Amino acid sequence: MLGRIFLNPAIGRLRVWSTRHLLTMQLKTKEFQSLFTDGLNGIADLFAKNQYELRIAGGAVRDLLSGKRPEDVDFATTATPEEMKTMFQAAGIRMINNKGEKHGTITARLDNENFEVTTLRVDVQTDGRHAEVEFTTDWEKDAERRDLTINSMFLGLDGTLYDYFNGYEDLQNRKVRFVGSACLRIQEDYLRILRYFRFYGRVASEPGEHDPETLEAIRENARGLAAISGERIWVELKKLVTGNHAAHLLELIYELDLAQYMGLPPEGNVEEMKHVWSCAHSLSPKPMTVLSALFRGMNDVDKLDLRLRISKEEKTLGLFLVKNRRDLVRGEDPDDSLRPYTDFIIDSREVDIQNKVCELLKYQGEEKLLAEMTSWTVPRFPVSGHDLRKVGVTSGKEIGNVLQGLRDTWKKSRYLMDKDELLSTVKQS
Repeated sequence: MLGRIFLNPAIGRLRVWSTRHLLTMQLKTKEFQSLFTDGLNGIADLFAKNQYELRIAGGAVRDLLSGKRPEDVDFATTATPEEMKTMFQAAGIRMINNKGEKHGTITARLDNENFEVTTLRVDVQTDGRHAEVEFTTDWEKDAERRDLTINSMFLGLDGTLYDYFNGYEDLQNRKVRFVGSACLRIQEDYLRILRYFRFYGRVASEPGEHDPETLEAIRENARGLAAISGERIWVELKKLVTGNHAAHLLELIYELDLAQYMGLPPEGNVEEMKHVWSCAHSLSPKPMTVLSALFRGMNDVDKLDLRLRISKEEKTLGLFLVKNRRDLVRGEDPDDSLRPYTDFIIDSREVDIQNKVCELLKYQGEEKLLAEMTSWTVPRFPVSGHDLRKVGVTSGKEIGNVLQGLRDTWKKSRYLMDKDELLSTVKQS
């Protein structure tokens, strides 16, 4: 029999039944009820009319049980893709994006909403990256192929929760566990290693409360990450870094010898990263801002890009932070500590430089200066070469030299001198 269930105050009225394998209970919350738009009611009526079961699946169930309204809702059904297509066509419901059909997913569009519905599946063959599937009508078998217990639950449209692997109890206890054998689940898709870390950051209340067997399974299968595409790793890594316990989880990635397969520097500066995260995590840093603390040189940014294929914007931010984190620092004048940063922006020709400087301030833990920088508007230098020609400076080289001198004078005035004041200094000289 299942152990005692600890009910979350965020959950509405519950009725709990338990059998040897299955826990069911009734969910009635405002978040759940808010999902029932005209579109969903239409889809639900269609499946019921054709005698196919339809339930909410995976992460949306987890969110609803946590008292959150999910951003995305995925559905599972006993209907095959062909049966769904026949049913939707007969009802005049448009289907879009057929890329998921071979995996059992049909996307229907009704009342300006998309509904992604996937046939129950079992994995018949996996290679650590992809799976060949067969369709089934067995809900427990579909739940068994999912990664984590908290992601393996289904929710009927009448509010009935179907929980085959104690996912609700784990969610209540803030535990993150693989469904069944951690080794088997990881070997089905090695990216599940990073998904485990990501969900640990979302669910666990404290760092370091992992099951030792889970960590050992991750260590034993670390090499499998080498075969996972960089793009997939980068998606998970970014979510991990912006979640809770990120410093602890990145340190664990190094302790379990995962970093070398993920594009992270093998000898990453973990202590610097922990310091940066402690200063910056409350300031909403970008993922690269935290990760760049691991880099000992600009070459590490290039290697990360080579493995993970990060965006140009992400790469230039990493290079900027590594290059400037030690030299571009707060000014000595307590009344104008932001001055070195503002002067740097004025002199720079880099795209989006103010935002890069904001990320540097987060890296450095400069919360007060960050607030000042966020509200600062970059002033426009008021003098042009055309203005200088009007006052008699005609040589191209001389115009360049004079403009630079005027720019320096303007910066010293804290950008307060206007065009006439600056040009008057040219006339006097």
